[in-house]
Amino acid sequence: MTIKTKKCQPGHFYAVGVGPGSPDLITLRAAGLIESADTVIVPRSELAGESLALVTIRDLIADQEVMEHVYPMKRDSAKTRACWAEVAAEVAARTSAGLSVVQVTIGDPMIYSTSSYLIESLVELLPAECIHVTPGISAFQATASILGEPLTLQEDRLCIMPATDMDEVSRALDRCETLVLYKVGPRLRQLGALLETRNLLDQARLASYVEQDGREAIFHDFRKALADETHGYMSTVIVRLGRRSWEQTSGARKAV
Repeated sequence: MTIKTKKCQPGHFYAVGVGPGSPDLITLRAAGLIESADTVIVPRSELAGESLALVTIRDLIADQEVMEHVYPMKRDSAKTRACWAEVAAEVAARTSAGLSVVQVTIGDPMIYSTSSYLIESLVELLPAECIHVTPGISAFQATASILGEPLTLQEDRLCIMPATDMDEVSRALDRCETLVLYKVGPRLRQLGALLETRNLLDQARLASYVEQDGREAIFHDFRKALADETHGYMSTVIVRLGRRSWEQTSGARKAV
């Protein structure tokens, strides 16, 4: 069977998710767009020695122009948007010249991604029909698959949020059946203390650098995760809080 994949159109921009970091989790559409692009933008955080997105797509790069963009890892909305506005201007210059531009991002472009900032600036510079988004597999999806535990069933509520505010995390624990937490690394101790207070350590799982060769670490036992000091920024926690079945008309939650 031959599957026809999409190719880039001249003068168009594509935000392309390339999955959690393993090249074989890049979708066929993403691969076709990357291979047919004139320019490929790869983001790299100022704290990283190399771009994980570039490492992931390296086998798809031939004669495309590769632009590595270093972005700030600071909680400053104005500076972050100004940074990506500069990239948007470079994208617009190329698309106005008839070139196609792909920006790749780890995970999915619409979930805590640099692509969203870039698109926010591009909507003022390009026609809407020239801006495209291609989904990718997110870290939380890959983590759930490795754990072999469903994220949702029947009437379950799924919440995805950063672990940057423990008060907000505490409130979320009361409002869903499955809680997914990103950006866990620096706040692992605080999170562990909260989960222990709520008697939820047994329901929590942690994965770091999921689907990244040589770096992946999976913890079915959250207590062991707390004893490990190597978790980085790219860590995901899934807390399974209970189930809401079709028969539960009151909306009450049953324990896992």
